[in-house]
Amino acid sequence: MRCSFGYPQVITTAPLVAAETPFPTLHWLTCPWLAERTASAESAGEIARWAGRLAGDPDLSGRMLAADARYRRRRAAVSPDGTDPCFDVGIAGQRDPLATKCLHAHVATALAGIDDPVGTELVGTLGRECPDGRCGALTCLREETP
Repeated sequence: MRCSFGYPQVITTAPLVAAETPFPTLHWLTCPWLAERTASAESAGEIARWAGRLAGDPDLSGRMLAADARYRRRRAAVSPDGTDPCFDVGIAGQRDPLATKCLHAHVATALAGIDDPVGTELVGTLGRECPDGRCGALTCLREETP
């Protein structure tokens, strides 16, 4: 997933690293601006707020369970043998899909096209991207021309 300025916001990582070590984080938030805003939300208590909302709202928790199931299916689909090497954990490496641990993983999941209610609402609140394409100043994101 790229922002409107053309820079990567989310990458998809392999569910196995070095062909044998399970890695549960399928979608990784790479946008520095959005990662910083998400970290600020975490510091402001959003993790606890979301845990409470998920525990108290059956419709919201149903959407979260569906998002987690889709995430696990997608991870299995990109696995070399078609099975999920991290079958026992879902978004943010959590065993309980209704627990809340890492808002960055939820934001990345939503930007990657899974209707993760936590990530979707956070993107709506925090903003989808920076207003000025500031990633253009990061040399690590520039493509070299031969």
